[in-house]
Amino acid sequence: MYAIVDINGQQFKAEAGMKLFVNRMNDVAAGQSVEFEKVLLVDNEGAVTVGTPTVEGAKVVCEVLDPLVKGDKVLVFKKKRRKGYRKLNGHRSQYTRLEIKSIIG
Repeated sequence: MYAIVDINGQQFKAEAGMKLFVNRMNDVAAGQSVEFEKVLLVDNEGAVTVGTPTVEGAKVVCEVLDPLVKGDKVLVFKKKRRKGYRKLNGHRSQYTRLEIKSIIG
């Protein structure tokens, strides 16, 4: 059984026992249980239910493993040749690590 769920504006395929990295959720703590009710599709052993836009009564229950995980550093380097223009910029994305406990629906 799997489901397509909308978490913080992004769609993820969720199966029981799966671990996900999602965009950082500010108001969660480690060990906390979180429920997502924006389930777009549920596949139960071949019986597919597609929502319009969401599936009624379906939800995905997750546990927060780590509320703040920093991604790899990404460097952006801009340069224009023979002009003396060089610009270095970078960032590290922040994620929340979740484990899917169950899919209801």
